[in-house]
Amino acid sequence: MSDSRWLSIFKDKDGKVVLAQKPNLPIIVWFISFLVARVAFYPLLTELAQYISFGALFTWAWLEIFSGDNVFRRILGVVVMTGLLYLNVR
Repeated sequence: MSDSRWLSIFKDKDGKVVLAQKPNLPIIVWFISFLVARVAFYPLLTELAQYISFGALFTWAWLEIFSGDNVFRRILGVVVMTGLLYLNVR
C-alpha cells in the first residue's frame, strides 16, 4: 500500500487529515460516569454510573460507525463497539 493510500484513511471528505477531534458529548458523559463508577461508595450509584458509562460509549461508537469523519474513525467505532459488546455479553 502506498503512502498516499495509507494516509487516505485519515482524510475527511474535504481532504484534511483528521486524527483527533475535541471531545463530543457522549465522550464527556462516558468519562465522567466512568470516574464516578470507580470512586462511588454506594453500590447503587456505582451500578447506575456503569450503565450510563456503557450507554455513552455505545452511543459514541454508533455515531462514529455511521457518521465518522474518515475511515479510521469508523474503524475505531467498530473496534470500540465490538469491545463493549464482548466485555458486556460474556
